[in-house]
Amino acid sequence: MPGKSFIARHVAALPKSGIRKFFDIVAQRKDVVSLGVGEPDFDTPWHISRAAVTALEDGATHYTSNLGTPELRQAISAYVARRFGAQYDWKREVLVTVGVSEAIDLAIRAIAEPGDEILYHEPCFVSYAPTIRMAHGVPVCVETRVEDDFRLTVAALEAKMTPKTKALLLNFPCNPTGATLTRADLKAIAKFVLKHDLLLLADEVYSELAYDGRVLSFSSLPELKDNMVLLNGFSKSWAMTGYRLGYACGPREVVDTMMKIHQYGIMSAPTLSQAAGVEAMNRGDERYGPAIRSPPLYDVARMRAEYRRRRDFLVAALNDMGLRTVLPKGAFYVFPDIRSTGLSSEDFCLRLLNEHAVACVPGSAFGACGEGFVRMSYATSYEQIEVAARRIAAFVQSLGR
Repeated sequence: MPGKSFIARHVAALPKSGIRKFFDIVAQRKDVVSLGVGEPDFDTPWHISRAAVTALEDGATHYTSNLGTPELRQAISAYVARRFGAQYDWKREVLVTVGVSEAIDLAIRAIAEPGDEILYHEPCFVSYAPTIRMAHGVPVCVETRVEDDFRLTVAALEAKMTPKTKALLLNFPCNPTGATLTRADLKAIAKFVLKHDLLLLADEVYSELAYDGRVLSFSSLPELKDNMVLLNGFSKSWAMTGYRLGYACGPREVVDTMMKIHQYGIMSAPTLSQAAGVEAMNRGDERYGPAIRSPPLYDVARMRAEYRRRRDFLVAALNDMGLRTVLPKGAFYVFPDIRSTGLSSEDFCLRLLNEHAVACVPGSAFGACGEGFVRMSYATSYEQIEVAARRIAAFVQSLGR
């Protein structure tokens, strides 16, 4: 007879990531074109990596302040000021974390008490609901719809409000849909947050990858200063996924509480990564970065331009083969509607992988309302995307629909 289980019930009940299931299959095959990975295919710009190398050579191999190095916190404060017009005191209102994922976890654990409800939208990044549950909060899903281009509406939020609602967690530009919000959307959601005195947790890790020429952030709204935490990082904008570096900016009380949890669990973000982060913040965007070619393009702008080129090709190809695809305005994903094939999201992905060697992720991995869609990442080379498009077209044609 097996003995008792030592696993906490609320953790045992968590599902494993639907994304990782497909990654494990792909890892065993060499012939697959993968549109599944949510990771830039670019190398980290060398001047950023060189900053980490120089720090290593200079012996920067010790712990830093729990909050992060003063140099990086000052750089973050200056960056969000020039990009979004947001003012944060680097000494008290900025925390450096191990990726934006840790920042999200810290923010939720800092505020959630058992029974507190936290609104979040689906389809969404796979960790949101599990992170809320692990903090003993109650995740409350607010669905976004393809008919609204997957934008979050106040009407949908109001329908899920209860006296137990404490916070709203959102992600725009959005993984997996690529949806963005307009300035009017931001203002309407801000009004909703203030009306109900909620804390807004704004995951804006894709904020630099917006294709309409303007980066919008909730932190640009001064009326939200006391009711929001800005969550961001370096992985997507500067292709620094392996550096594991993120940050949070917000009210002093919240940031201080997040730091307390971080202090006991992590100590500090990697020292060499923080040195690289200073370089990225100070000289890695199009206003302050070193020119790569003429006309001037800089680290973020160069990658953004290439993502746009890939996006335009892939969206056109998918629509041409009968898979309705909304043009994403941010991030590096498309979210085609595959309901016309008669297959479930998981069956579509499994058959496409097994029969035509293209990997993508079922929309159902990002929430129940993602069923009938699949996520495809264009964070891979243009040439590979061309190959994938031909294979997907052949697969759709083979279904005879």
